Amino acid sequence: MTLNTDGARLLDQLDARSREVFRRVVEGYLASGAPIGSRTLTRDFSEQVSAATVRNVMQDLEYLGLLDSPHVSAGRVPTNMGLRLFVDALLEVSPVDTRDREALEATFGSNERDVGTLLDRVGTALSGVTQGASLVLSPKHEAPIRHIEFVSLAADRALVVLVFSDGHVENRVFTPPPGQTASSMREAANFINSMVEGMTLSDLRRRFRAEVERRRAEIDDLARAMIESGFAVWEHEGEPQERLIVRGRANLLAEDAHAEDLDRIRHLFDDLERKRDIAEFLELTEDGDGVRIFIGAENKLFSLSGSSLVVSPYMNADRKIIGAVGVIGPTRLNYGRIVPIVDYTAQLVGRMLTDRSHE
Repeated sequence: MTLNTDGARLLDQLDARSREVFRRVVEGYLASGAPIGSRTLTRDFSEQVSAATVRNVMQDLEYLGLLDSPHVSAGRVPTNMGLRLFVDALLEVSPVDTRDREALEATFGSNERDVGTLLDRVGTALSGVTQGASLVLSPKHEAPIRHIEFVSLAADRALVVLVFSDGHVENRVFTPPPGQTASSMREAANFINSMVEGMTLSDLRRRFRAEVERRRAEIDDLARAMIESGFAVWEHEGEPQERLIVRGRANLLAEDAHAEDLDRIRHLFDDLERKRDIAEFLELTEDGDGVRIFIGAENKLFSLSGSSLVVSPYMNADRKIIGAVGVIGPTRLNYGRIVPIVDYTAQLVGRMLTDRSHE
């Protein structure tokens, strides 16, 4: 797992003893579901320390927001932030058990030709092995798109809804570019829908990349004469935040041709910025991650139920992410066991789809 900046900073504040206490509290809680007290930790600690010393360390961890006390006299349990730090920095992942491996591999032993039916079986096997609710996202469609919609979920999270010409519907979550609003997403969707007929997502990406290059070339042609005559100069040329700085505005007003060019360039810049945003939206729609763990409120879908989601993408023969498998369960999941199972299942699905594509 990748440790973010906040997690790394927290980890740096923990000495060896604090890490040991923190790790044992989390592992004890994940195993029992009950608060862990200082006396319980003292009995199994790797060095001779008193219960009072352990209590002081636990209070420090509580101050940092990593542990919490359900009751005044009870032991401690990890907070969602504590679970996140444990998963990212201290989790020890075990190999997939032979029995679990065999149960998952048996799913792929049938001659079932329908991918949807086979993925249903994968979901059933994954749920049985982990005793959690399984999540299986089918391979991404590349059929022509009928309609596209962007929905803002949070400042750093958005949903794209893709309706394909064959009636298939897909929802994908992505991180929008900084500064984008619900209004700008609606405008992007409206613009795409005005020209989407008969085009796949890949077609759309190529189309908007070509539009960006075309608009850039038009701006260059119009600006060249103004720059050569000393009326304007580029700032940050070729970068997303590029600007054409106009010199001698009084002289410019007397030059009708340049005034018209400037107005045309202003409109082209607006259009270029919009098409750059749309091209980035389309690229982000196809992005994916490795194994990801969402704990409690980190996932808007599960924040109310106190659940976690462990999810891993699977890839086709071209190493392109086309779907995902996952497990939903309580926040006190046995992450060390569940993470490799989800990862192994994703690899199996990817191999299965790759083998079928070569048949």
